[in-house]
Amino acid sequence: MLKEKLQADVKEALKSGNSQKRTLLGMVLSAVKNREFDKRAKVSKTTGETDAVKLDEAAKLNDEEVLETIASEIKKRKDSVEQFEKGGRPELAAQENQEIDILKAYMPEQMSDDAVMAEVKKAIAETGASGPKDMGKVIGAVMAKIKGKADGTLVSRFVKEELSK
Repeated sequence: MLKEKLQADVKEALKSGNSQKRTLLGMVLSAVKNREFDKRAKVSKTTGETDAVKLDEAAKLNDEEVLETIASEIKKRKDSVEQFEKGGRPELAAQENQEIDILKAYMPEQMSDDAVMAEVKKAIAETGASGPKDMGKVIGAVMAKIKGKADGTLVSRFVKEELSK
């Protein structure tokens, strides 16, 4: 599982003295743990389960949920890069870009722009979308198929372009 790989990589980074990677992956694991706590609380409320072992098992994130967490961390860092560049802090932007590169190693291979555009066109045809008002429907259909393999901002931009024609 992906979570175990992250934990092993934290140990490896600790042994090799790579403090940046250790700290970064530690933050990602904290975000995963927070999602597990949230999931545990929801499971407890909806099922009324009180057995801690069963709750822990039910609250474990699957690889897809861990990937969502990593994607969220990448998005946060991309936003930070943008802010640091606007603020005239290229050294901090470079550090955030290094962290993005480390995290991308855990993500599935990203689709090319052409492949994303092909999925967008296919989704427009399947949903019968005819204009900008159908954007949400098309984005939802595309993201369900390519989750984790393409950036949502890119998908949104392509959908907007195609529906504005």
